[in-house]
Amino acid sequence: MNAPAIAGAILLGAAATIAWLAARAAANPPPPPQVADPANEPIVRAVAKTLPAVVNINAERIVARPVADPVDQLWSQFFGQPQYRRYLLSRVPSLGSGFFIHPDGYILTNEHVVERAEKLEIQITTLDGKTYPAKRVYGDEDRDLALLKVQADGPFPCLRLDDLSPNYIGQTVIALGNPIGYQSSVSAGILSGKNRTAMNLSGLLQTDAAINPGNSGGPLVDIAGRLVGVNSIKVSFAGRSTTPAENIAFAIPAETIADWARDAIAIAKGEKQPPPPPDPVAVLRDRFGISVQDLTPDLAQAFGFGAIEGVLVADVEANSPAAAAGIRRGLVLEAVGRYPTPEVAALPPELALIRPGQTVVLTLIRSTRRGAAIFNTRSSAEVTAR
Repeated sequence: MNAPAIAGAILLGAAATIAWLAARAAANPPPPPQVADPANEPIVRAVAKTLPAVVNINAERIVARPVADPVDQLWSQFFGQPQYRRYLLSRVPSLGSGFFIHPDGYILTNEHVVERAEKLEIQITTLDGKTYPAKRVYGDEDRDLALLKVQADGPFPCLRLDDLSPNYIGQTVIALGNPIGYQSSVSAGILSGKNRTAMNLSGLLQTDAAINPGNSGGPLVDIAGRLVGVNSIKVSFAGRSTTPAENIAFAIPAETIADWARDAIAIAKGEKQPPPPPDPVAVLRDRFGISVQDLTPDLAQAFGFGAIEGVLVADVEANSPAAAAGIRRGLVLEAVGRYPTPEVAALPPELALIRPGQTVVLTLIRSTRRGAAIFNTRSSAEVTAR
């Protein structure tokens, strides 16, 4: 066979092979490329697992706003009489989030979401749009936690308190709640830090997940659907400056919440006694560094006071807020803020509401001798509670 014939045979063989390969490929096409299913994304699965336990909280609370009567102002300006303080009571809506922690309808949220709402209406809305009345059954202002009870029969879906997130720095976290009224919203970020302090709360978790007004009280979870913490605070400015701060928010850790929630449910069910309220005398000592005692007639005469009501400042702790404000032993404490302090046994329980970092005006009476005359002078001191 000559060379042209051989070349032709080769070309025919190659064409036949190509045709056979093409036919085989047409009969057995390759599988399509794999496409990731969004339904299997870890965040999507975690949200589907946890969002049914999240609720929107709509509460109303009473707020007392000081108002000035124009007649009182005029009288004070021209005649030197003290201006009367009047307070306008108004109902203020409070929007926040929460989540079921018990199938019987117990909900955990922030205390600041429902504070002073015991006698007012609280409504919660679940993921399916159903609305139920709820009642605040226990609260803790120091930890900014509150327990609500839905006035309806369960069971309700809830987040577990016995399987918590390990809370590793850098792990993915998901914030669930109702920011600025957008119910059942989700944002994601990472766990940015631990043991932070903000707004008089310590031991907080830091995250860059978007937390906005209305998210307070909602859960922060990991991609396994385990509880990381309770969303609480967003920082808008760095420190006390006006420098804007972005992606800084805080949550109360789950390990802090778990024991507190179990005790709160037991107290709400009557299975455990609540802790005794703070002693007002101890509050004055611990918050301001002031020790007080009753102003007896003998002490009033010894210190030069007439017939006045108040408690005697028996001692002032060195380097305390009271000492920094110039308060000294021998003065009479007449009032803390707008709460009078007539005697030790009648110290108002509202003193327990004073929180660290809160600036309070103390009304004091001091005795001044001028020759044989004794004058009692009333003054005010601004003191920041520690």
